[in-house]
Amino acid sequence: MTGLLDIRNLDISLALPGGSLHAVKDVTLSLEKGESLGIVGESGSGKSMTALTLMRLLPRSARCKAARLSFDGQDLPALDDRTFAETIAGPRIGMIFQEPMTSLNPVYTIGRQMTEAAVARGLLSAREARRKAIDLLERVGISDPENRMSQFPHQMSGGQRQRVMIAMTLMLDPDLLIADEPTTALDVTVQAQILDLLDGLRRERQMGLILISHDLAVVAQRTDKVAVMYSGELVEQGAANQVLFAPRHDYTKKLLAAIPRLDGPPGRVVAAAPKEEEVIAARDVTRLFSSRKGLFGPRREVRALDGVSMALKRGETLALIGESGSGKSTLARILLGLDEASSGDVTMLGRSLAEIPATERARFVQPVFQDPYTSLNPRRRLAEIIARPLVLRGEGDKASRLAAVRDAMEHVRLPPRLLHAYPSQLSGGQRQRVAIARALVTRPEALICDEPTSALDVSVQAQILKLLDELRAEMGLTCLLITHDMAVVHEVADRVAVMYQGRIVEEGSAQTVLAHPDNDYTARLLAAAPRFGETAEDLKVAQ
Repeated sequence: MTGLLDIRNLDISLALPGGSLHAVKDVTLSLEKGESLGIVGESGSGKSMTALTLMRLLPRSARCKAARLSFDGQDLPALDDRTFAETIAGPRIGMIFQEPMTSLNPVYTIGRQMTEAAVARGLLSAREARRKAIDLLERVGISDPENRMSQFPHQMSGGQRQRVMIAMTLMLDPDLLIADEPTTALDVTVQAQILDLLDGLRRERQMGLILISHDLAVVAQRTDKVAVMYSGELVEQGAANQVLFAPRHDYTKKLLAAIPRLDGPPGRVVAAAPKEEEVIAARDVTRLFSSRKGLFGPRREVRALDGVSMALKRGETLALIGESGSGKSTLARILLGLDEASSGDVTMLGRSLAEIPATERARFVQPVFQDPYTSLNPRRRLAEIIARPLVLRGEGDKASRLAAVRDAMEHVRLPPRLLHAYPSQLSGGQRQRVAIARALVTRPEALICDEPTSALDVSVQAQILKLLDELRAEMGLTCLLITHDMAVVHEVADRVAVMYQGRIVEEGSAQTVLAHPDNDYTARLLAAAPRFGETAEDLKVAQ
């Protein structure tokens, strides 16, 4: 193998309202052609900052220095911005970002965004680029890829947007692919498909791969070596088998101990058995969407939900699982009153949702959305964002609201120094914690959580799940948990409902469904779930 990437003594500092933050401290990494490197660590540990350095995408307030920063023998700092943009960023180094909506233009179709760079650089003709884009969309698991080319990002689910972004990055056939949480929003079957695709391209083209992830099971299966970061420092690195199965550093051991296990005992606290009272219920709910190809094309009807019936009982945690695009988030929006069903009925405490004022609904149930970037106001500081529900409800004075905000931030492990920071100054995982803190600040009776821990590292994920369970035990908190992480379901859920193509195909106790699924689709989901303990070699043998 030939050297592809050489980073030596990298230091990055950021100017924040509360003072300077030393985000990355003396980090040294290397990567060979055809090799895969996993970078793991808590949110805010410097993983993404290290990757953004290679793309020249650090914030303007950042100050960066390194003894060496070279790619395939080229000294990157020596290149001017134009040369770097034309020859390195995109054609040779591609990056899959954690949040797809930051990379997809909301006013351009998927097809235009996927083909534009290849055509503009003269790498492919318009026809060739379109053919390649459709092929890549199909390979990343997008159904009906030809028609999807004319759709806009808002017409897709979060997981589908993530797959589009992966396909778009692969359009230019980069020599080094940086994947920052590339499968965060994806269900286990699509995650396996995407990782198989990246593995195949890496071996076929001798492409270097940097996989930044909090999913240690995925890192163990898919990388050759692992680097562990903590508080901006590289605390341990080496072969994946050595670091993850014989760790030397206490922090690495702590991360491994926090991994939820699909084959382990449930981790939830003992609480009173759920009552039979139905808190929120859906009866034969159908939701239709229509779209058309082009301005005068025929109208096409999409059935996002098809006769869904389910009930959330007081004091229980109900996990809703299924593939991206199966209708989970659409159902959640309807249950929250943020969207209307085409037919069917939704009730809250026995009352029709349409009859309940929005303020009363918000007092009872709070959402935690999948994509924190789009649910946090970029112009407000964290203190204002988290306190907003209290302000809207007219609760307390300025001092008591600030105290409640500090308490909520402490619950989700956000440091006080971020109180006056903006969302753009936080990592993806930190933004997700802000969204959870905002939902918890009013102590609601019910939460509807759409992938609430998908952007969190395992140690913070364990803390958030424990917090939700403690609130359930103390307050009888009711929770609908939408997730693709089967280990999380095993850890916290009382019941499970499985969705496929807009329908609930299986429902029952978590213990029964996860151990003895009746439906073939549920069995496939469980079979595709990564399990920590399986290595890359185990995966090759299984395949």
